[in-house]
Amino acid sequence: MTYRVILQPPAERAIQLQAHWLAEQSRSPAIALRWVRSIRSKIDTLKVSPLRCPVDPDSEAYGEEVRLLLHGKRHKQFRVLFIVRGDTVHVVAIRHAAQRSLSEEMSGDLPEGEDTELH
Repeated sequence: MTYRVILQPPAERAIQLQAHWLAEQSRSPAIALRWVRSIRSKIDTLKVSPLRCPVDPDSEAYGEEVRLLLHGKRHKQFRVLFIVRGDTVHVVAIRHAAQRSLSEEMSGDLPEGEDTELH
C-alpha cells in the first residue's frame, strides 16, 4: 500500500525556518538547500510503511497517536512527527531533537531564556 503524505503548515514552516537559519549561519544557500532536499527525501519514505516508525512518547499532547521519524545524526537530528489516518500520513511537526517535548512547552514551565526555535 502506498500512503499519501501531507505536510501540515506548521511542519512546512519548520522546514523553511531551519533552511533560513542554516543559510544564514553557514553563509551558504547550497547547504540549506541540501538539508531541505534531505529531509523531504526522508519524509517521502513515509509513503511506504509509515507504521514501521515508533509511537512518539509525547502523543498525548496531540490527542491521538503520533509517530516519530528521525532525520540526521547526533546534534543535527530532527524529529519528524506524523499521524497516520487511513491511507494518509499527516506530518504535523518537525522539531530539533534538542527541543523540549511539546507537553513540556505546553505546561509553560520553560526555564528563563530557553528558546524553542529550530536550529
